[in-house]
Amino acid sequence: MDIFNSFLSVIMHVLITVFLLFYLPIAWICRLTAFVFVKPFCKEDVRGKVALITGASSGIGEELAYQYATRGASLVLVARREHALKKVAKAALGKGSPDVLVIKADISKESECKRVIEETIAHFAQLNHLVVNAGLLSSSLFEEITNISAFNQVMDVNFWGAVYTTYYAIPYLKNSQGNIIVTSSVAGRVPTARMSFYNASKAALIRFYETLRAEFGSDIRITILTPGYVASELTKGKFLQKGGEIGVNEEIRDVQVGLFPVGYTDKFAEIVVESACRGDEYVTWPSWYQPFHAIMFFAPEIINWYSRSFYLTKPGVDSSKALSRKILEATGAKKFLYPSSIRSPTAKLDCTK
Repeated sequence: MDIFNSFLSVIMHVLITVFLLFYLPIAWICRLTAFVFVKPFCKEDVRGKVALITGASSGIGEELAYQYATRGASLVLVARREHALKKVAKAALGKGSPDVLVIKADISKESECKRVIEETIAHFAQLNHLVVNAGLLSSSLFEEITNISAFNQVMDVNFWGAVYTTYYAIPYLKNSQGNIIVTSSVAGRVPTARMSFYNASKAALIRFYETLRAEFGSDIRITILTPGYVASELTKGKFLQKGGEIGVNEEIRDVQVGLFPVGYTDKFAEIVVESACRGDEYVTWPSWYQPFHAIMFFAPEIINWYSRSFYLTKPGVDSSKALSRKILEATGAKKFLYPSSIRSPTAKLDCTK
């Protein structure tokens, strides 16, 4: 067996290299041809269809609701903050959605996800697009965490919340040959320091839905989103913090985001819905994040160096003194790189779970 494995270790590298040399040029030509000549004329019309969006009370979820509304889709808006959902629902109706169903639910609980799907079908009798978008960000060095059990909720919300909702939606999505839109993150491909649990949850989402894509085939399309930093409550500094509480910490936000520009949510939402209707499998936005995937694959040591240099401090030094924040403050770049919506020091966020 050892000899056989040694033989495969040599021959598989050669065979796959030769295969890719022939396959990749053909695949790229086919993708380019489809992108230019086929997909622009085969966009899905969501008018009269039903889109369910979790985490719809603010940020990306809210803007996705407005994009679907302008295209004439009916909406199911899901989150824990009912008062915020009702405001989004009212705005969505004003933008053209014919009907909006608001459901207050905690999607980290399986029973709640089942109820969400049941209420959706009872009201609309169909489901066409499922947008699993609810998310919770954590930012803390692993060894600084003082309440480790509290970090279960990162996986419960980011991963299991999406899995539970998808599980109960499958029969209806198959019936409509629908689409699942998954809000992951570039952090799921390119993990950096201070976000260990968040990175893990987003990486799990990517691999889970890539597996489902293979299982479902053409029955259900899946569009996986891997955005960089986008204006939302998360980039306002709303984190699960080292003690296990959810709070707002703009200093740590500045450490984490640093000199990376924060994109406008409405622009990202527009691109997402357009891509989902076009049948795209992945959306990375802004597109300049895409080369980081290659760096992580071919030279992961560069990502490690960047993390240690910009996000870590010497022992005993406050984390808010990290190099990324020092440069941000010294250059005054925040006013150019961060939208005004996340720069306000008086921003009030609902930090209820």
